[in-house]
Amino acid sequence: MLTIEQRIAQDIAAQPAQVKAAVELLDGGATVPFIARYRKEATGGLDDTQLRLLEERLRYLRELEERRGAILASIGEQGKLTDALKAQILEADTKARLEDLYLPYKPKRRTKAQIAREAGLEPLALALRADPTVAPEARAAAFVDAGKGVADARAALEGARAILMETIAEDAALVGELRDWLWSKGQIRARVIEGKEQEGIKFRDYFDHAEPIAKIPSHRLLALLRARNEGVLELDLVPGADAEQGHAEAEGRVAAHAGIAARGRAADAWLLETVRLAWRAKLHLHLTLDLFARAREAAEDEAIRVFGDNLKDLLLAAPAGPKAVMGLDPGIRTGVKVAVVDATGKLLHAGTIYPHEPRNEWDRSVAALAAACKQFDVRLIAIGNGTASRETDKLAGEVIRRHPELKLAKIVVSEAGASVYSASELAAKEFPQLDVSLRGAVSIARRLQDPLAELVKIEPKAIGVGQYQHDVNQAKLARALDARVEDCVNAVGVDVNTASAPLLARVAGLSPGVAENVVRYRDEHGAFRRRRDLLKVPRLGEKAFEQAAGFLRIPHGDDPLDASAVHPEAYPVVERILRHCGREVKQLIGDGAFLRTLKPEQFTDERFGVPTVRDILKELEKPGRDPRPEFVTPSFAEGVEDLKDLRPGMVLEGRVTNVAAFGAFVDIGVHQDGLVHVSALSHSFVKDPRDAVKAGDIVKVKVLEIDLARQRIALSMRLDDTPGEARGGRPAAGGPRPEGRDRGRPTGPRPAPKPAAAPANSALADAFAKALKR
Repeated sequence: MLTIEQRIAQDIAAQPAQVKAAVELLDGGATVPFIARYRKEATGGLDDTQLRLLEERLRYLRELEERRGAILASIGEQGKLTDALKAQILEADTKARLEDLYLPYKPKRRTKAQIAREAGLEPLALALRADPTVAPEARAAAFVDAGKGVADARAALEGARAILMETIAEDAALVGELRDWLWSKGQIRARVIEGKEQEGIKFRDYFDHAEPIAKIPSHRLLALLRARNEGVLELDLVPGADAEQGHAEAEGRVAAHAGIAARGRAADAWLLETVRLAWRAKLHLHLTLDLFARAREAAEDEAIRVFGDNLKDLLLAAPAGPKAVMGLDPGIRTGVKVAVVDATGKLLHAGTIYPHEPRNEWDRSVAALAAACKQFDVRLIAIGNGTASRETDKLAGEVIRRHPELKLAKIVVSEAGASVYSASELAAKEFPQLDVSLRGAVSIARRLQDPLAELVKIEPKAIGVGQYQHDVNQAKLARALDARVEDCVNAVGVDVNTASAPLLARVAGLSPGVAENVVRYRDEHGAFRRRRDLLKVPRLGEKAFEQAAGFLRIPHGDDPLDASAVHPEAYPVVERILRHCGREVKQLIGDGAFLRTLKPEQFTDERFGVPTVRDILKELEKPGRDPRPEFVTPSFAEGVEDLKDLRPGMVLEGRVTNVAAFGAFVDIGVHQDGLVHVSALSHSFVKDPRDAVKAGDIVKVKVLEIDLARQRIALSMRLDDTPGEARGGRPAAGGPRPEGRDRGRPTGPRPAPKPAAAPANSALADAFAKALKR
């Protein structure tokens, strides 16, 4: 039997020694970012992706071992643990296999089979199976006993059948064989529940749907499961396209495994009926639940991965940098909320203007914004992308047109989760006197300056860049998203003298409480001058310092190395390099041409090997470099502000807001994101949409079709595509809508209008339906 380390090594394509070292570090309290960046010698260079997978597999396999121990103990207490069974349990490599082996011994409610055994009918069941030549009724006559509840031969045979059905259904080898067979052959079949057609109109593409369970895309399975949970669809798992033929094949497999066949003997028909019922009433039901759970888990894992990838792209979006920014949170009747923050994110001004209906104070609003921009030296205006975004964007454009001397630029930014932040305890603590509605404008302004620093204040799930996020395992989702946030924060690094407590809390090794202590100490004693000064912070001990120090930056401090990603523990290596070069550290930093002439092997010792020295030399070239891209903004077309302004064939610029398994959603400035189907992302084949685009990318797209009734836009990044035509078998549009992107509102498939609102045979509707069927 393989060890946990050996099994994980196979899963992540690594050596057992690498895995063992990583597990020891994790068990010792080390974090994934720290291990990936500063313990490359120990792990042989495992990266953060491998380490996160290792961490998940380690959790699963340890739970497996814990369950294995509990099962062995339970069967042992029953006095039924044979050497052969123990060996099988010890060899079981999945939770499903373990549960199959445990099933006959698992304490359960009193079943018909147990009642029959108590009535002394087990010998009858065994005899009928062992010798089918005797007529069942004749053999059953000897077991009639009114005192035991067996009134006649028929009752005796019913009890014997219950025993055999349970025995067959609890045969671990048979269950495992049928599970694999049904997974390969099974089809999920969906049918609309009678009378639910209008209530479940948003799921109408699935009202009569069948698809192999092993191949169904994650988003489609989650949509089907949601529809079932909402009482719209009935779902079943049938063994093949021809259900009855599949059931017959399954019954044949069960019969063959049980040694039962039709050979003209007296008990053959009775035994075959027992097999049929064992499959139909027990095995099929059990395996259907089991395989739905397996498929759902795989679908959830994929949905969580997509959410995590999109979240990472959003967090690592280009920051505008330390500039004064005006944030506009659009609104119509309630007005546009305005907030101005300085280069450090400090609030300078907040208020509300009413440029739209019903007040229509357009000129007054333009003047107010211009005055604020001039007073606070604003250069950038950030506009939330919610309701009235385009109208407010037009207002900002008017300010720019009338006041060219201010040299302003405007950018529409995602306001996902802004309302969640506004109503949070953190926002109340930051701005106790500020109205909740105005806090959202502050968040919009800050997330333009530094998306990462601002978005860490919001629970990752509330940012809403996933698909079916409310339908997946919430604990697993939270764990995965927290890991993504931690990896992003530590990849960028944090200025310890300006970072908020929520941002510091995402640094490896720092808990929320310690992060609060860092901010409190900074407020009381002034800016940190050296990394070692962090050890003076209450509850920040040597272990936390070891984990966090390399990711915390002190620009303009006493030691230039404290502004870099070089860990304090490795400063002696830098000193060795300096002695070799005969230079001061300030002379060495940034001299890439000279640093590239140095050989890492010259500066290694028993603790720091070539990987660490190579990282140090690279870091000295550009200390504290930011891995995020350069800040750019899309230019929305003038006069294109609503769906009705769109025309097939238009080429527009937009920003990718969400990437799903079936394509990418792009904000082109008309309140509704358009979908670029995966087949329209490139002229070459694209398996994973994220290979072509990422959330936050600026792209050019062509409008293919517009469905005003269902608020859907089909786009293509292949600018030579002809609107209305399917290229290479590609439908014009497809896939369900993404999770809600806007301000923490409920998410999920958007209800579609009644079919009468658009022609039933419209090209876009047909293409959309075809895409769902793919």
